[in-house]
Amino acid sequence: MNRRDVVKRVGAGFAALSSPHLISACPAPATSPRRALRIAHLTDVHMQPIIGAAKGFEKCLHHVQNLPDKPDLIINGGDAVMEAHGRGQDSVRRQWRLFQDVLRSENALPMLSCIGNHDIWCREETKAAFCDGRQWAMNELAIAKRYYSLDKNGWHIIVLDSVQPKADGSWYTAHLDEEQYHWLETDLTATSAETPVLIISHVPILAACVFFDGKRFEGENWNVPARWMHSDTVRLTSLFHRHPNVKAALSGHIHLTDRVDYNGVSYYCNGAVSGAWWFGKYHHTAAGYAVVDLFDDGTVRNEYAGYQNQD
Repeated sequence: MNRRDVVKRVGAGFAALSSPHLISACPAPATSPRRALRIAHLTDVHMQPIIGAAKGFEKCLHHVQNLPDKPDLIINGGDAVMEAHGRGQDSVRRQWRLFQDVLRSENALPMLSCIGNHDIWCREETKAAFCDGRQWAMNELAIAKRYYSLDKNGWHIIVLDSVQPKADGSWYTAHLDEEQYHWLETDLTATSAETPVLIISHVPILAACVFFDGKRFEGENWNVPARWMHSDTVRLTSLFHRHPNVKAALSGHIHLTDRVDYNGVSYYCNGAVSGAWWFGKYHHTAAGYAVVDLFDDGTVRNEYAGYQNQD
């Protein structure tokens, strides 16, 4: 082969590479996912008229609204007040009034809410009294149903009620009652498989931090009370498996932060605005909230933000 043959073959190769058929076959560069919604997930405020709770909540709301890239809405993850269970009505009214006063004067963002166990007034350990106390919390939080769903910027958001009275009427356990579970089944089935889904609950559906809250290992066994984490975790994760558009679940309750990825769903437990009930950090978790970004391709970014040492 002489130099002239080599030049001819190389030229033919470049010509083939520049063929319009080859160019059209090359995939277009991938575009970055576009953020559809930014949420501030504030949970476990535990408002009370002592130890600076109102000032702390006010500071948190200022921090949220002064972010360079401000959230589109706030999700209140429950336990808005310190303690309604077992307290007199006057005490509970004072707690709710303080929570509402701070929101009214210091917050300009829309807010969705779910019910926490501390929000439910119940002096008598009966199911009827529990339901009355839950209705009071719903009225304060301006929610028409204890569980509900809505569509927002291409995402389907489902807000659940984790807190159920025990069969004997004594306080509570964490799971979905049958009526609510069947509603959730129907809601997920009715949602387009192309629409990503975000789940909100007060008590974690699945979490790792529950193993670090109190003495959870004894006699060679780990134990997690049904008040710490949903007792119907297997049932719910099996339901989510049938609906792969369920992408993430947010919770509070434990006042600790973690992320558990299981079977295509990311479960985030997002600390507490109150930290250790307004006495500093709880274990290693500072008082804070999560900034949750939802993208149009179904991906989620969840970042915890402390606010106490910032103006």
